[in-house]
Amino acid sequence: MSEAQQRGVVPGAPLRRSGLRFLKRRRAVLARLAGWSLVESAQTFLFGFALARALDDGFLRGSPAVGVAWLAAAALCVGAGAYGTARVYRAVADLVEPLRDALVRKVVTRGLYAPDGAAVSRLTHQVEIARDTFAGLVLVSRSFVFVTAGALVGLCSLAPVLLLLVLPPLVLGLALFAGALRPMARRQETFLAADEAIAAETGTAVGGLRDITAAGAERTVAAAAGERFDTELRASGALARWSVCRVLALGLSGRLPIVLLLLAAPWLLDRGVTPGALVGALAYLTQSLLPALQSLMHGLGTAGTRLGVVLRRLTAEPTTGSADARPHRAPRDGLAVELTGVTFAYGPHADPVVRGLDLSVPAGGHLAVVGPSGIGKSTLAALVAGMLEPGSGEVRRPATADRVLVPQEAYVFSGTVRENLLYLCPGGRVTDADVRAAAAEVGADALLARLGGPDATLAPAELSAGERQLLALVRAYLAPAPLVVLDEATCHLDPEAEARAERAFAARPGGTLIVVAHRISSALRADRVLVMDGTHVRTGRHGELLRRSALYRELTGGWAHGEPGRAAAVPAAPPLQPALPARDADGVDAVAGSRLAGDGGHVVAHGPGRQMQDAGDLGDRGALGGQ
Repeated sequence: MSEAQQRGVVPGAPLRRSGLRFLKRRRAVLARLAGWSLVESAQTFLFGFALARALDDGFLRGSPAVGVAWLAAAALCVGAGAYGTARVYRAVADLVEPLRDALVRKVVTRGLYAPDGAAVSRLTHQVEIARDTFAGLVLVSRSFVFVTAGALVGLCSLAPVLLLLVLPPLVLGLALFAGALRPMARRQETFLAADEAIAAETGTAVGGLRDITAAGAERTVAAAAGERFDTELRASGALARWSVCRVLALGLSGRLPIVLLLLAAPWLLDRGVTPGALVGALAYLTQSLLPALQSLMHGLGTAGTRLGVVLRRLTAEPTTGSADARPHRAPRDGLAVELTGVTFAYGPHADPVVRGLDLSVPAGGHLAVVGPSGIGKSTLAALVAGMLEPGSGEVRRPATADRVLVPQEAYVFSGTVRENLLYLCPGGRVTDADVRAAAAEVGADALLARLGGPDATLAPAELSAGERQLLALVRAYLAPAPLVVLDEATCHLDPEAEARAERAFAARPGGTLIVVAHRISSALRADRVLVMDGTHVRTGRHGELLRRSALYRELTGGWAHGEPGRAAAVPAAPPLQPALPARDADGVDAVAGSRLAGDGGHVVAHGPGRQMQDAGDLGDRGALGGQ
């Protein structure tokens, strides 16, 4: 069984079977829809029948009062049909809205567990296509069934011989139309795939306009986008050619019976068919059957095929284009995530943000990532979480459902507190006691009580940034994923609240924590620290990095070398002095009075930026003190 099926999403089941299950669960709605459709279609039968009786029994016999009475009866039926139509729309809504809600849930679930570039198109454009076309399909199909039944019963009541002129072309046209539906659906699917490709291509181009302009790649990008538009144009042309079959089918089933009836009128009159019956038959064909056929063929031929294609695409398993559709390789035993030779750049001609990174995080480990602002820490978090794919190298990580990324900007939506906190627990049985316990562990119990408990309604605009972060942390804590990545997810909390939340995640049974540190105190709580400086990285424990990494000493500033979590008093120091004149063959200058922790005459590059070397990397140069 696939992962999607285990979650209750059944994209692999045939669409027809899924549709039948959906309709079976709504038998009462279907019965109500059929009943009101019968009331609505009663006017179809009485219109032609009353017209025939008004002519044969009234006006042609010199009894205008009888004719007017029959016409009045037909008018009353029109009013009754309008009342039934209003009730039909209510029943249709009871079918359409649950379908829309179910599709939204499937799309959101797929976006969480298998994100790709077409998720937004599915959630907005394609779900609305499905909703609108399903409503139209229900309306036109039930209208065709009841209107056609009323018209055929009316023709039989006027003169059974009339069915010989109507039924054969009607059946032939419907058979031709049914045979063209499958090819039309395939062309429609090709068209939608081309539309998604355009959305993905243009979205990528718009997001990288600056890099495109800087690299002079405007023509290349325009050519690639033009190919997508040409593909959509060809698909649209093929779909239009198959639409000719729909026009031909409508001519056979709807218009040919009218021509046959007019041509056979003398023959019918000679065999006892009354003039009123002929007029009533023409009314059935032109005012009821032909409009119903036009609506059916337009609805099924265009909207219906789109509905089938969209539903298949919305409920299908992820294919190409999805990050998690690629062959997935889990990390080696004992590791939560493993990066091998990973390089990533925001564009083919941009400088890499991460270059040749090797990193392994053991299961149950606690890693802090530190470095200057803009150095690539959030990029690394996104690579670990699977939000970005490396340009080269490999990231071995758990399945999507087994990891959670909590970004700096916490997302809280309108709804109850429980809906927000259980957002990452699809189908899981989480009790209120579990929610309260998780809130207490993370340090959000006071906030939960102030909001009114799990059943309280949230107004996101009324929450502070720190309160939103606390709710997002509780949500991640309740998630079943063992790997949690906090990308400065506590930046709006005070140091004590940050420490409590990080300790809670680090102590989760079987949990692994990676923290992009907002404060250097996060590094003091971690098992290992990863220092990023733009050219290479260093990993190690806090004390080890204080000895090996000048950048880490600079970041830690006055933090003590001893007990983690305590800061040593920093003695007053004179103002920083400028660097001494450049005279070293290695292109570095001694810094006088740097005030760095453990300063022994550190060095700073007088060449390009971000080329700082760590203590101990240079040979002994005498005046530099071996640093």
